[in-house]
Amino acid sequence: MAEPWIRPDWAAPEGIGSAVSTRQGPGVSAGPYGRLNLGLRSGDDLGAVAANRASLVTALALPAEPLWLRQVHGTDVALGPDMATGAAARGAGAVGVAGAAGDDEPVADAAVARGPGQVLAILTADCLPVLFVSADGQTIGAAHAGWRGLAAGVLENTVKAMDADGIQAWLGPAIGGGSYEVGDEVREAFVAHDAGGADAFVATRPGHWLCDLYALARRRLAAVGVTQVSGGGFDTLTDDRLYSYRRDGARSGRFASLIWTQA
Repeated sequence: MAEPWIRPDWAAPEGIGSAVSTRQGPGVSAGPYGRLNLGLRSGDDLGAVAANRASLVTALALPAEPLWLRQVHGTDVALGPDMATGAAARGAGAVGVAGAAGDDEPVADAAVARGPGQVLAILTADCLPVLFVSADGQTIGAAHAGWRGLAAGVLENTVKAMDADGIQAWLGPAIGGGSYEVGDEVREAFVAHDAGGADAFVATRPGHWLCDLYALARRRLAAVGVTQVSGGGFDTLTDDRLYSYRRDGARSGRFASLIWTQA
């Protein structure tokens, strides 16, 4: 059986766990969602998704249920229960503390947490998941960076909300630069903020470009002082271990990129 997890290749501090789920994990979803679909809003049977989430916690020996988010391609940051809600976090679009799964999930596209026994999760199926950890291993973050959130500053908001020293980041599985064709509006959204972002686009046909989300993320992170960045090099469109909305359409499942602190 294929390895059910992708393990991030980064120098995270001691006591930090991280993993990316794949379709081959211990799940019960059927049809186009098989097996380990973790997305409640993907069209899959909700009971199957709940069972899959429970299996994920057990299989990875997570210290707690992940802080699942209702992701909306925005820039708000959900705060874990042990995070201070001071001015730095509020200025980054903080949206409160951890909620339960389902309808109580915080509406946010990133989360930060501090202290032992915290678990963060980002669901994707082509968008870019980014994991963060501080140098002392006490503060973690996770962000969902589709092109809209990436252009609007979700990574910058996550770094600001962490309010920690020596932050490093890992870029998880996303659609690759050779597979992701976008229109002029996407390129313009990045170039208007950073003229150098034009280097992440390659012209294809009139009004269309290949877009390298990894290159754009590295530029945005470097601009806020996060230069220790690893990961990248995936392509969800061509990797059948992973879900891809662009490949599979509306009945695509979602995989999770997770980071946690040991209890």
